Amino acid sequence: MTDGILILDKDEGVTSRHVDNQVGHLFGTRHVGHLGTLDPFATGLLVVAVGKGNKFLPYLSDGRKTYIASLKLGTSTTTGDPSGEVLETKPIPRITDRDIADLLKTFLGKSMQVPPMTSAIKINGEALYKKAHRGEEIERKPREIEVFEISMLLRLGSRIDFLVTVSSGTYIRVLAEDIAKKLGTVGHLTALRRIKVGDIDISKAKKLSHLSTSDLLEPTPYVDLPHFEVNDYGHTRVLNGMKLTFPSTEEKILVTYQGKAVAIYAYKEEDQQYHCFRGLF
Repeated sequence: MTDGILILDKDEGVTSRHVDNQVGHLFGTRHVGHLGTLDPFATGLLVVAVGKGNKFLPYLSDGRKTYIASLKLGTSTTTGDPSGEVLETKPIPRITDRDIADLLKTFLGKSMQVPPMTSAIKINGEALYKKAHRGEEIERKPREIEVFEISMLLRLGSRIDFLVTVSSGTYIRVLAEDIAKKLGTVGHLTALRRIKVGDIDISKAKKLSHLSTSDLLEPTPYVDLPHFEVNDYGHTRVLNGMKLTFPSTEEKILVTYQGKAVAIYAYKEEDQQYHCFRGLF
């Protein structure tokens, strides 16, 4: 198999693009992509697609992501992480573990977050971090995020380790800065590890240094859509892009044949049938 996905455990100090390049070299292809970028200082779960596996990326579940984060109180940096220069130092108020646990709960639910200048969001065709490297500051629009779970794991002096599950697009470094601010001081992330993306868990991940071509996975089980199996006749219709009827009115479904994905189909209300949206074969 030369098409599929890989579940990797990224090391600290390497970019997601570097991982893509290494995977591409191993599989002899340039057609490599990933689901949800990880900053160089961050470690953990990175889902990488190879070959036709890239067609599946938009349909893999990434609505929720879980991280273990380390927050250092008393010092902020220009990037909100260890790669930046010290921006400000501030005393740390006397706070108890109970104070921290109670405060973390206030972050549960939906809120608005302003993306950092160090993000990869593009404005006028250029990523924000490139503008930041030139010393530019661009106004960013707040975006809605949601914190589904947050709890303290450990406290050692000025360091707080916490577990957090958030919606896609949430910047943990900004969340950490906001936590420090609510505690009456400043702070920055010193470590960040992603342990879950959707239903994919870090326990299934392989290190890039231990990766082999046999680790490539069939993407079908990971597609976050209702699955509908077709017979030989239905398979022929799918290959010809023809309409299909299923006992469903879901907006989009995954059509499979012999257990493997062949196409995404979209429901049309006007004729109450499913139309081919994207082929995956």
